[in-house]
Amino acid sequence: MALARPTTPQAPTTPSAPSRLRPGRGAARTRTNRGATRPGGLTQLQEKPWWPWLTRSLAGAFFVLVASLIVYQARSVDWPAVWQAVLALPVRVLWAGAALALLSHFTYGSFEWIGRHVTGHQLGRATTLGIAMTSYAFTLNLGSVIGGVGVRYRLYSRRGVEPGTIGQVVATSILTNWIGYLLLTAIIPWFWVPPAVFGWSASDVQWRMGGALLALAPLVYLALCLVRGGRPLALRGHCFALPRWPLALWQVAVSCANWMLMGTALWVVLQGQVAYPAAVATVMLGAVAGLVLRVPAGLGVLESVGVALLTTDSLSKTDVLAALLAYRALYYFVPLVLAALAFAAAELLVHGKKPTK
Repeated sequence: MALARPTTPQAPTTPSAPSRLRPGRGAARTRTNRGATRPGGLTQLQEKPWWPWLTRSLAGAFFVLVASLIVYQARSVDWPAVWQAVLALPVRVLWAGAALALLSHFTYGSFEWIGRHVTGHQLGRATTLGIAMTSYAFTLNLGSVIGGVGVRYRLYSRRGVEPGTIGQVVATSILTNWIGYLLLTAIIPWFWVPPAVFGWSASDVQWRMGGALLALAPLVYLALCLVRGGRPLALRGHCFALPRWPLALWQVAVSCANWMLMGTALWVVLQGQVAYPAAVATVMLGAVAGLVLRVPAGLGVLESVGVALLTTDSLSKTDVLAALLAYRALYYFVPLVLAALAFAAAELLVHGKKPTK
Protein backbone atom coordinates (compact mmCIF):
# COMPACT_ATOMS: atom_id res chain seq x y z
CA MET A 1 0.00 0.00 0.00
CA ALA A 2 1.62 3.24 -1.10
CA LEU A 3 2.12 6.01 1.40
CA ALA A 4 1.58 9.59 0.27
CA ARG A 5 1.98 12.89 2.08
CA PRO A 6 -1.09 14.89 3.06
CA THR A 7 -1.97 17.55 0.54
CA THR A 8 -1.05 21.16 1.37
CA PRO A 9 -3.93 23.66 1.55
CA GLN A 10 -3.99 26.03 -1.40
CA ALA A 11 -5.46 28.96 0.48
CA PRO A 12 -5.28 30.02 4.15
CA THR A 13 -8.44 29.69 6.17
CA THR A 14 -9.99 32.65 7.90
CA PRO A 15 -11.28 32.80 11.48
CA SER A 16 -14.74 33.66 10.22
CA ALA A 17 -15.08 30.45 8.21
CA PRO A 18 -13.82 27.56 10.31
CA SER A 19 -16.21 25.15 8.62
CA ARG A 20 -14.38 25.62 5.30
CA LEU A 21 -11.07 24.25 6.53
CA ARG A 22 -9.61 22.16 3.80
CA PRO A 23 -8.24 18.67 4.57
CA GLY A 24 -4.58 19.67 4.47
CA ARG A 25 -1.88 19.95 7.12
CA GLY A 26 -4.12 21.79 9.57
CA ALA A 27 -6.79 19.12 9.38
CA ALA A 28 -4.14 16.41 9.53
CA ARG A 29 -2.62 18.00 12.64
CA THR A 30 -6.06 18.20 14.24
CA ARG A 31 -6.72 14.55 13.52
CA THR A 32 -3.29 13.56 14.81
CA ASN A 33 -3.68 15.50 18.06
CA ARG A 34 -7.14 14.14 18.56
CA GLY A 35 -5.82 10.60 18.02
CA ALA A 36 -3.00 11.27 20.48
CA THR A 37 -5.36 12.38 23.24
CA ARG A 38 -7.85 9.62 22.70
CA PRO A 39 -6.05 6.57 21.34
CA GLY A 40 -8.03 3.49 20.57
CA GLY A 41 -7.79 -0.01 19.16
CA LEU A 42 -4.32 -1.34 18.52
CA THR A 43 -2.68 1.98 19.45
CA GLN A 44 -4.24 1.82 22.91
CA LEU A 45 -3.00 -1.74 23.39
CA GLN A 46 0.52 -0.82 22.31
CA GLU A 47 0.65 1.86 25.00
CA LYS A 48 -0.03 -0.66 27.77
CA PRO A 49 3.07 -1.44 29.86
CA TRP A 50 2.62 -5.17 29.34
CA TRP A 51 2.41 -4.97 25.53
CA PRO A 52 6.20 -5.07 24.82
CA TRP A 53 6.58 -8.01 27.19
CA LEU A 54 3.75 -9.87 25.47
CA THR A 55 5.13 -9.40 21.95
CA ARG A 56 8.67 -10.28 23.03
CA SER A 57 7.46 -13.37 24.87
CA LEU A 58 5.54 -14.61 21.82
CA ALA A 59 8.51 -13.97 19.54
CA GLY A 60 10.85 -15.64 22.03
CA ALA A 61 8.63 -18.70 22.35
CA PHE A 62 8.47 -19.06 18.59
CA PHE A 63 12.24 -18.64 18.36
CA VAL A 64 12.85 -21.36 20.96
CA LEU A 65 10.42 -23.71 19.22
CA VAL A 66 11.98 -23.37 15.78
CA ALA A 67 15.57 -23.31 17.08
CA SER A 68 14.92 -26.50 19.05
CA LEU A 69 13.46 -28.07 15.95
CA ILE A 70 16.57 -27.17 13.93
CA VAL A 71 18.96 -28.58 16.53
CA TYR A 72 16.90 -31.74 16.96
CA GLN A 73 16.74 -32.40 13.23
CA ALA A 74 20.42 -31.61 12.61
CA ARG A 75 21.65 -34.00 15.30
CA SER A 76 19.65 -36.92 13.91
CA VAL A 77 20.65 -36.54 10.25
CA ASP A 78 22.95 -38.91 8.39
CA TRP A 79 24.63 -36.24 6.28
CA PRO A 80 26.66 -38.56 4.00
CA ALA A 81 23.43 -40.37 3.11
CA VAL A 82 21.72 -37.03 2.43
CA TRP A 83 24.50 -36.01 0.05
CA GLN A 84 24.18 -39.30 -1.82
CA ALA A 85 20.42 -38.73 -2.08
CA VAL A 86 21.04 -35.26 -3.55
CA LEU A 87 23.38 -36.72 -6.18
CA ALA A 88 20.78 -39.37 -7.00
CA LEU A 89 18.08 -36.83 -7.93
CA PRO A 90 17.19 -37.12 -11.64
CA VAL A 91 18.58 -34.34 -13.84
CA ARG A 92 15.18 -33.76 -15.47
CA VAL A 93 13.69 -33.12 -12.02
CA LEU A 94 16.36 -30.56 -11.24
CA TRP A 95 15.81 -28.79 -14.56
CA ALA A 96 12.05 -28.70 -13.98
CA GLY A 97 12.59 -27.31 -10.49
CA ALA A 98 14.97 -24.67 -11.85
CA ALA A 99 12.44 -23.60 -14.50
CA LEU A 100 9.69 -23.25 -11.88
CA ALA A 101 12.05 -21.30 -9.61
CA LEU A 102 12.83 -18.91 -12.46
CA LEU A 103 9.13 -18.49 -13.21
CA SER A 104 8.49 -17.71 -9.54
CA HIS A 105 11.25 -15.07 -9.51
CA PHE A 106 9.72 -13.55 -12.64
CA THR A 107 6.28 -13.53 -11.02
CA TYR A 108 7.61 -11.84 -7.91
CA GLY A 109 9.39 -9.29 -10.09
CA SER A 110 6.08 -8.43 -11.74
CA PHE A 111 4.87 -7.16 -8.35
CA GLU A 112 6.85 -3.99 -9.05
CA TRP A 113 4.93 -3.41 -12.25
CA ILE A 114 2.03 -2.78 -9.87
CA GLY A 115 4.19 -0.30 -7.94
CA ARG A 116 5.18 1.29 -11.24
CA HIS A 117 1.51 1.74 -12.12
CA VAL A 118 0.64 3.15 -8.69
CA THR A 119 3.54 5.62 -8.49
CA GLY A 120 3.78 6.47 -12.19
CA HIS A 121 7.60 6.42 -12.33
CA GLN A 122 9.01 6.52 -15.83
CA LEU A 123 11.33 3.49 -15.87
CA GLY A 124 10.47 0.90 -18.50
CA ARG A 125 8.86 -2.43 -17.69
CA ALA A 126 12.00 -4.42 -18.52
CA THR A 127 14.19 -2.23 -16.31
CA THR A 128 11.68 -2.39 -13.44
CA LEU A 129 11.47 -6.18 -13.74
CA GLY A 130 15.25 -6.52 -13.77
CA ILE A 131 15.62 -4.39 -10.64
CA ALA A 132 12.90 -6.36 -8.85
CA MET A 133 14.31 -9.79 -9.70
CA THR A 134 17.84 -8.74 -8.76
CA SER A 135 16.79 -7.32 -5.41
CA TYR A 136 14.55 -10.34 -4.68
CA ALA A 137 17.48 -12.75 -4.93
CA PHE A 138 19.51 -10.58 -2.54
CA THR A 139 16.52 -10.34 -0.17
CA LEU A 140 16.10 -14.11 -0.01
CA ASN A 141 19.75 -14.73 0.83
CA LEU A 142 20.92 -11.61 2.68
CA GLY A 143 17.75 -10.19 4.25
CA SER A 144 15.36 -7.36 3.51
CA VAL A 145 17.70 -4.58 4.67
CA ILE A 146 20.31 -5.43 2.04
CA GLY A 147 18.06 -6.74 -0.72
CA GLY A 148 14.66 -5.20 -0.24
CA VAL A 149 16.00 -1.77 0.68
CA GLY A 150 19.71 -1.41 -0.10
CA VAL A 151 19.90 -2.97 -3.56
CA ARG A 152 16.54 -1.57 -4.64
CA TYR A 153 17.41 1.97 -3.58
CA ARG A 154 20.80 1.72 -5.24
CA LEU A 155 19.44 0.51 -8.58
CA TYR A 156 16.40 2.81 -8.65
CA SER A 157 18.20 5.95 -7.45
CA ARG A 158 21.00 5.51 -10.01
CA ARG A 159 18.25 5.79 -12.63
CA GLY A 160 16.74 8.97 -11.25
CA VAL A 161 13.82 7.63 -9.20
CA GLU A 162 13.10 9.73 -6.11
CA PRO A 163 13.49 8.12 -2.64
CA GLY A 164 9.81 8.67 -1.80
CA THR A 165 8.74 6.90 -4.98
CA ILE A 166 11.12 4.01 -4.26
CA GLY A 167 9.59 3.64 -0.80
CA GLN A 168 6.11 3.45 -2.31
CA VAL A 169 7.23 0.80 -4.81
CA VAL A 170 8.80 -1.29 -2.02
CA ALA A 171 5.69 -0.95 0.16
CA THR A 172 3.42 -2.02 -2.70
CA SER A 173 5.61 -5.05 -3.41
CA ILE A 174 5.59 -6.11 0.26
CA LEU A 175 1.82 -5.71 0.47
CA THR A 176 1.29 -7.73 -2.69
CA ASN A 177 3.53 -10.53 -1.44
CA TRP A 178 1.78 -11.05 1.88
CA ILE A 179 -1.82 -10.39 0.89
CA GLY A 180 -1.91 -13.54 -1.22
CA TYR A 181 -0.11 -15.45 1.54
CA LEU A 182 -2.90 -14.64 3.98
CA LEU A 183 -5.57 -15.79 1.55
CA LEU A 184 -3.82 -19.12 0.94
CA THR A 185 -3.72 -19.77 4.69
CA ALA A 186 -7.51 -20.03 4.55
CA ILE A 187 -7.51 -22.39 1.57
CA ILE A 188 -4.78 -24.93 2.36
CA PRO A 189 -6.32 -26.33 5.62
CA TRP A 190 -9.28 -27.58 3.57
CA PHE A 191 -6.94 -29.88 1.62
CA TRP A 192 -4.13 -30.66 4.07
CA VAL A 193 -3.53 -30.29 7.79
CA PRO A 194 -0.01 -30.33 9.32
CA PRO A 195 0.89 -33.33 11.48
CA ALA A 196 1.77 -33.02 15.16
CA VAL A 197 5.18 -31.43 15.79
CA PHE A 198 6.87 -31.88 19.18
CA GLY A 199 3.58 -33.30 20.45
CA TRP A 200 1.68 -30.13 19.49
CA SER A 201 -1.23 -30.38 17.11
CA ALA A 202 -4.53 -28.75 16.27
CA SER A 203 -7.75 -30.10 14.85
CA ASP A 204 -8.92 -29.58 11.29
CA VAL A 205 -11.53 -27.11 12.52
CA GLN A 206 -8.96 -25.06 14.44
CA TRP A 207 -6.64 -24.81 11.43
CA ARG A 208 -9.52 -23.75 9.19
CA MET A 209 -10.81 -21.19 11.66
CA GLY A 210 -7.34 -19.70 12.10
CA GLY A 211 -6.87 -19.49 8.35
CA ALA A 212 -10.28 -17.86 7.92
CA LEU A 213 -9.35 -15.15 10.43
CA LEU A 214 -6.13 -14.37 8.57
CA ALA A 215 -8.01 -14.26 5.27
CA LEU A 216 -10.09 -11.36 6.56
CA ALA A 217 -7.18 -8.99 5.87
CA PRO A 218 -7.12 -9.44 2.06
CA LEU A 219 -10.92 -9.40 1.93
CA VAL A 220 -11.04 -6.12 3.84
CA TYR A 221 -8.37 -4.71 1.53
CA LEU A 222 -10.37 -5.66 -1.56
CA ALA A 223 -13.52 -4.17 -0.04
CA LEU A 224 -11.71 -0.90 0.70
CA CYS A 225 -10.40 -0.68 -2.85
CA LEU A 226 -13.89 -1.35 -4.20
CA VAL A 227 -15.54 1.26 -1.98
CA ARG A 228 -12.88 3.95 -2.41
CA GLY A 229 -12.71 3.57 -6.18
CA GLY A 230 -9.05 4.60 -6.40
CA ARG A 231 -9.33 7.44 -3.87
CA PRO A 232 -6.69 7.45 -1.10
CA LEU A 233 -7.65 6.49 2.43
CA ALA A 234 -7.02 9.15 5.11
CA LEU A 235 -6.00 7.71 8.48
CA ARG A 236 -4.62 9.71 11.41
CA GLY A 237 -3.29 12.51 9.26
CA HIS A 238 -1.80 10.28 6.57
CA CYS A 239 -3.09 9.37 3.13
CA PHE A 240 -2.72 5.78 1.91
CA ALA A 241 -3.06 5.37 -1.84
CA LEU A 242 -5.41 2.57 -2.82
CA PRO A 243 -5.61 1.07 -6.32
CA ARG A 244 -8.90 0.42 -8.02
CA TRP A 245 -10.44 -2.95 -7.30
CA PRO A 246 -9.36 -4.71 -10.55
CA LEU A 247 -5.71 -3.95 -9.76
CA ALA A 248 -6.20 -5.00 -6.12
CA LEU A 249 -7.72 -8.26 -7.30
CA TRP A 250 -4.71 -8.77 -9.55
CA GLN A 251 -2.42 -8.19 -6.55
CA VAL A 252 -4.10 -11.02 -4.67
CA ALA A 253 -4.10 -13.34 -7.68
CA VAL A 254 -0.45 -12.82 -8.66
CA SER A 255 0.68 -13.18 -5.05
CA CYS A 256 -1.18 -16.48 -4.64
CA ALA A 257 0.30 -17.64 -7.94
CA ASN A 258 3.84 -16.90 -6.76
CA TRP A 259 3.47 -18.80 -3.48
CA MET A 260 1.95 -21.72 -5.38
CA LEU A 261 4.84 -21.68 -7.86
CA MET A 262 7.29 -21.87 -4.96
CA GLY A 263 5.39 -24.86 -3.59
CA THR A 264 5.25 -26.44 -7.04
CA ALA A 265 9.02 -26.19 -7.41
CA LEU A 266 9.49 -28.02 -4.10
CA TRP A 267 6.80 -30.58 -5.00
CA VAL A 268 8.55 -31.33 -8.31
CA VAL A 269 11.95 -31.76 -6.62
CA LEU A 270 10.23 -34.12 -4.16
CA GLN A 271 9.06 -36.00 -7.28
CA GLY A 272 5.42 -35.80 -6.26
CA GLN A 273 5.86 -38.06 -3.24
CA VAL A 274 3.92 -35.68 -0.96
CA ALA A 275 0.58 -33.94 -1.32
CA TYR A 276 0.83 -30.73 -3.29
CA PRO A 277 -0.80 -28.60 -0.53
CA ALA A 278 1.78 -30.01 1.88
CA ALA A 279 4.62 -28.69 -0.29
CA VAL A 280 3.00 -25.24 -0.53
CA ALA A 281 2.37 -25.15 3.23
CA THR A 282 5.99 -26.11 3.91
CA VAL A 283 7.28 -23.20 1.85
CA MET A 284 4.84 -20.80 3.52
CA LEU A 285 5.58 -21.92 7.08
CA GLY A 286 9.30 -21.92 6.38
CA ALA A 287 9.09 -18.34 5.10
CA VAL A 288 7.38 -17.10 8.26
CA ALA A 289 9.76 -19.02 10.53
CA GLY A 290 12.78 -17.60 8.70
CA LEU A 291 11.32 -14.10 8.90
CA VAL A 292 10.82 -14.33 12.66
CA LEU A 293 14.21 -15.88 13.36
CA ARG A 294 16.03 -13.49 10.96
CA VAL A 295 18.46 -16.19 9.89
CA PRO A 296 20.28 -15.28 6.63
CA ALA A 297 18.54 -17.13 3.80
CA GLY A 298 16.57 -19.00 6.47
CA LEU A 299 19.41 -21.54 6.56
CA GLY A 300 18.26 -24.62 8.43
CA VAL A 301 14.80 -23.21 9.08
CA LEU A 302 13.07 -24.36 5.89
CA GLU A 303 14.87 -27.70 6.09
CA SER A 304 13.77 -28.32 9.69
CA VAL A 305 10.19 -27.30 9.00
CA GLY A 306 10.09 -29.46 5.87
CA VAL A 307 11.52 -32.55 7.57
CA ALA A 308 9.05 -32.20 10.43
CA LEU A 309 6.05 -31.79 8.11
CA LEU A 310 6.84 -34.05 5.15
CA THR A 311 8.60 -37.11 6.58
CA THR A 312 6.35 -40.18 6.46
CA ASP A 313 6.70 -43.94 6.62
CA SER A 314 7.05 -44.02 2.82
CA LEU A 315 9.30 -40.95 2.54
CA SER A 316 12.41 -40.96 4.69
CA LYS A 317 13.97 -37.97 6.42
CA THR A 318 17.05 -38.38 4.21
CA ASP A 319 15.05 -38.08 0.99
CA VAL A 320 13.07 -35.08 2.26
CA LEU A 321 16.19 -33.24 3.36
CA ALA A 322 17.95 -33.99 0.06
CA ALA A 323 15.02 -32.50 -1.87
CA LEU A 324 14.94 -29.44 0.38
CA LEU A 325 18.67 -28.82 -0.10
CA ALA A 326 18.27 -29.15 -3.87
CA TYR A 327 15.33 -26.74 -3.74
CA ARG A 328 17.40 -24.25 -1.76
CA ALA A 329 20.19 -24.42 -4.33
CA LEU A 330 17.76 -23.88 -7.20
CA TYR A 331 15.61 -21.19 -5.62
CA TYR A 332 18.10 -19.33 -3.43
CA PHE A 333 21.74 -19.84 -4.38
CA VAL A 334 21.68 -20.00 -8.19
CA PRO A 335 19.50 -16.85 -8.48
CA LEU A 336 21.87 -15.08 -6.07
CA VAL A 337 24.84 -15.76 -8.35
CA LEU A 338 22.88 -14.50 -11.36
CA ALA A 339 21.66 -11.46 -9.42
CA ALA A 340 25.20 -10.60 -8.32
CA LEU A 341 26.35 -10.69 -11.95
CA ALA A 342 23.38 -8.56 -13.02
CA PHE A 343 24.05 -6.05 -10.25
CA ALA A 344 27.70 -5.77 -11.22
CA ALA A 345 26.75 -5.29 -14.87
CA ALA A 346 24.20 -2.62 -13.97
CA GLU A 347 26.76 -0.74 -11.89
CA LEU A 348 29.24 -0.81 -14.77
CA LEU A 349 26.64 0.46 -17.24
CA VAL A 350 25.66 3.48 -15.16
CA HIS A 351 29.13 4.20 -13.75
CA GLY A 352 30.02 7.83 -14.25
CA LYS A 353 26.59 8.76 -15.58
CA LYS A 354 24.31 11.27 -13.89
CA PRO A 355 20.79 10.12 -13.01
CA THR A 356 18.25 11.13 -15.64
CA LYS A 357 15.50 13.47 -14.55
